[in-house]
Amino acid sequence: MAVGVLSGQKKSTKTDAQIVQAVIDESIAKYKGSCPCPYNKDRAGRNCGARSAYSKPGGAAPLCYAKDVTSKMIEEYRKNTR
Repeated sequence: MAVGVLSGQKKSTKTDAQIVQAVIDESIAKYKGSCPCPYNKDRAGRNCGARSAYSKPGGAAPLCYAKDVTSKMIEEYRKNTR
């Protein structure tokens, strides 16, 4: 039996890539508008592009790409999802 199982802790089995996607998904879900990221579409079905919150300095700053997720964020995700 694994040590984590004996101590009552469940170890996350997600890969870093899966965690990165989960962090991005959570960030986008928290955004209130329809254009969090450049690759999203607005309510009318148009590409958001430069109109996205991600593309505008200041204000909301959703995480849209893997490069936006730091190793510290990955560690925190693992720590908080045990």
